[in-house]
Amino acid sequence: MTEENLSYSNVLEQVEKNNQQELLIDTLRKACKKIAPVWPLESFVAVNPYMGLIDKNFKQVAFDLATAGGIQMTLPTSFYLQKIEEETITLEHISHVLKKKDSRLTAKDFVSLLKNNPQQYDDFTRIAIVADVANQLTDKDWGRFATSRISNWAASYFDKGQAIWVASSQEKGPFLAWKKEAEIDFTPKVAGLKKFKDAVQALPNEPLAAVQFALAKLDIPKEGLDVYLHALLLRLGGWSAYAAKLDWDSELYGAKDGILIEFLAVLISWEVLILDCVKNDALKKEWSKASKLLANESFTNAQREQLMCKLLLQEAFEMATQQALVNKFNGSDVSTKAITAQAKAQAIFCIDVRSEVYRRNLELVDSNIETLGFAGFFAFPIKYVPIGHKSGEAQCPVLLKTGPTILEEINGKKANERALKSRVINLQAQQVWKSFKSGAVTCFSFVSPIGMSYLPKLFTDSFGLTRPVQHPDKAGLSTKFINQKRISLTPALHNHETVGIPLVQQIQMAKNALNAMSLTDNFATFVLIVGHGSSMVNNPHATAYDCGACGGHTGEANAKVVAAILNNNEVREGLQKENVHVPASTIFLACLHDTTLDEITIFNEYDVPTHKKQELEELKKSLKLAGHAARTERAIKLTSNNKINVDQLMKTKSKDWSETRPEWGLAGCSAFVVAPRKRTLGIDFGGRSFLHSYKWENDKGFAILELIMTAPMVVTSWISLQYYASTVDNKFYGSGNKTLHNVTAGVGVLEGFSGDLRVGLPWQAIHDGLNYQHEPVKLNVVIEAPIEAMNSIIEKHKMVQDLCDNGWLHLLALNSEGKISHRYNGNLNWEKMM
Repeated sequence: MTEENLSYSNVLEQVEKNNQQELLIDTLRKACKKIAPVWPLESFVAVNPYMGLIDKNFKQVAFDLATAGGIQMTLPTSFYLQKIEEETITLEHISHVLKKKDSRLTAKDFVSLLKNNPQQYDDFTRIAIVADVANQLTDKDWGRFATSRISNWAASYFDKGQAIWVASSQEKGPFLAWKKEAEIDFTPKVAGLKKFKDAVQALPNEPLAAVQFALAKLDIPKEGLDVYLHALLLRLGGWSAYAAKLDWDSELYGAKDGILIEFLAVLISWEVLILDCVKNDALKKEWSKASKLLANESFTNAQREQLMCKLLLQEAFEMATQQALVNKFNGSDVSTKAITAQAKAQAIFCIDVRSEVYRRNLELVDSNIETLGFAGFFAFPIKYVPIGHKSGEAQCPVLLKTGPTILEEINGKKANERALKSRVINLQAQQVWKSFKSGAVTCFSFVSPIGMSYLPKLFTDSFGLTRPVQHPDKAGLSTKFINQKRISLTPALHNHETVGIPLVQQIQMAKNALNAMSLTDNFATFVLIVGHGSSMVNNPHATAYDCGACGGHTGEANAKVVAAILNNNEVREGLQKENVHVPASTIFLACLHDTTLDEITIFNEYDVPTHKKQELEELKKSLKLAGHAARTERAIKLTSNNKINVDQLMKTKSKDWSETRPEWGLAGCSAFVVAPRKRTLGIDFGGRSFLHSYKWENDKGFAILELIMTAPMVVTSWISLQYYASTVDNKFYGSGNKTLHNVTAGVGVLEGFSGDLRVGLPWQAIHDGLNYQHEPVKLNVVIEAPIEAMNSIIEKHKMVQDLCDNGWLHLLALNSEGKISHRYNGNLNWEKMM
């Protein structure tokens, strides 16, 4: 062969090698995209756990997850049988579903079959990976052992500052960092994997090469590779989800993914390490048999048959729930209800379901107060930097990039400098003290002589007289400085970053926000911008109770920014040129709704002139009465003692470090209504509905409707599906028993001392010990807008189309009379409601 031919041959060989690598990367990425991200505890926002799977039909995903991970997407059969006994699910509901499936069974025969042997529908066999086969042959749980070792390494590698000593090489990529640590880890050898370190050293250092090496040894059928990779990721679904979150952040800001792919390389490597190092002559032979099942359709079909009955029951249950919602609208004369033409106050709440309870009670207390609903970041996607902090936090939905950076400050330059210095010193001192308490040697000094001094604090904390820890917003600041906190809109430089909002941008953001809120005329004297947050202690998942629209933080910062901008006379002059006329007499009040206490705090009373102080006091009385009414309503779900002081009960719960249920959060969420408030005024949704104000007649070109259907509707479906998944399979998609939680890496929790990172909500967030406080139903979205406009948006946006067409939510249309008239059936088709 000539030198020229040899060179050409080398080029072809390199091209083939590159093509194989690209194909492998695509295969790995496809598997990784099936894993939804999970946010860390500091900003634990709700995420649809099925996010990467919504391009498939709900039922198909149920089959896939049962096969790959033994994961449930319905409750046990006994739950539905109980609903049938209670007549929540009727034979009519079941008949309707059976008819849709073209089944010849009658509803009575179907129920009889279920009652004869309900357990047969609840057990599923997932596909086996190497660790499972090794478990069966050696009677030793190698899967659990691998999970423990990987989780231990991952907690160190992904640590966000919790650990005093970080063992992993965080400057390296995930795969190489794991490999270097595994090469010196004696634990597997002690456990029985004698040649483990040698086998690790034999792996290539480059993750893709290691994957190719491992897959060649595993000899997995090409047709079964996708399900195998998905199964591996599901076995460590928690850490996989956190790696997916890091990739999500990278891609959101224009960078590349790759962290989860490298983590998957670690999982694949562990499989081949178990195959090579477990001492059992039959392992490779049995694995060869098991791997062939990965592409075996008969195995999948058996799962399909078993699941079909429960999916049918779930559909009947959702039909019953939807019918109850339809009856609320169609059985109520909502079309004639209206609010006073000129309300004395307007309160704009977050669409959060807990706001529905407070809004309804506020309107009952004072019918001259109008309430509106809007996503709690109020169309201001800011990054907020608290005083004394170097960097800010995103105060907007995770779907969006952050906008302007806003600094918190103390009123007055000298006072601001003193507060800044005080907070920095206090926080540094707290960090030193924490290191002293946790140090390998100094902790003994803390426990013995110093520990006794904590007895009084331990006593007052235990009886709810004090908080075990300061609220993060107040930590390191005196009461004097806390009361003087403001926000700065002035453009400036902070840590080489531009902060503040120029006037032109303030005007544009104000215009966009008011238009989106459908609030462009008939302004009241007071307009309350009401963000929300919770107050609780000793709860790792506390941010899950704060505002998801504000990135898992309270809405205080956004409310302050909105009020400050809309109270600015220069902004109002600019708005007039945009045909938005805000009266000079209107005052915007920045407020925070504490959802644990149902109390509303007003932050900028200093903006209210003296001659309006009396009106403000009357408004505050109404807010106080509404708070008591809302607490009384919520107390029914929190205690069986009807003689207890509900105001004191909520305060005690908010400070009690042993309280597992300080509030129910968004448990029970099942509907999202997009319509003018007059359509829902007087309807009691029981704290189960998100309420978004919207007047389609004012929405020229339906740009606002498009924004609602692509952002708030998507986010509320995420919340609904997070609660759904945490309920139907808390073992996988929830976080188990919160009394056993251990915070790890500052990222999430373990249930106990080891195991995978837990995702989703704890059991105590959805169940009261006797009954479900959240019953799994997919979100019912009710929109008052022309069907043609909704169809146009569905057709335009794939994510919206997937949610609606594949059965991840139910879309209903509200007509001009305020009645639910049509139900979306997929493929841009609607059926008329009877």
